[in-house]
Amino acid sequence: MAKIVGVTYRQLDHWTSTGLVQPSVRDAEGSGSQRLYGFDDIVQLKVIKRLRDAGVSLQRIRKALDEVESQGLTLRDITLASDSAGKVFAINDQQQAIDLLMSGQGVFVIAIDPVASEVEAEVATITPERAEPPVQDQHRRRPAI
Repeated sequence: MAKIVGVTYRQLDHWTSTGLVQPSVRDAEGSGSQRLYGFDDIVQLKVIKRLRDAGVSLQRIRKALDEVESQGLTLRDITLASDSAGKVFAINDQQQAIDLLMSGQGVFVIAIDPVASEVEAEVATITPERAEPPVQDQHRRRPAI
């Protein structure tokens, strides 16, 4: 499991023992037993790993994941984004962004690709006209220096 996620066994054990992620199939039951993680658990672990790689602290990741759950969302419902300050945002299908570390405070996001597509479609409807270079006025007075 740790190999699939790209973390050490110690990291995985720490994340599980501190409650950051819980195996949904079977938890360990004493020494020598194994935890069994489901597919969604593996997705969550890879998300945690990528957020850690981006410099987000485990404390912020925990808070962000708790907020996703409290908003009634799942990781499959959203796109996660993070900034250089370690803030974590969830962007839903309606392109609405939620600052997960500010208790669900809304933030303003503009997805550029749909705007560019809209402009391309509008430009395509314009009748083209030839652009001529401006005619320079030979008699224009130059300002006095």
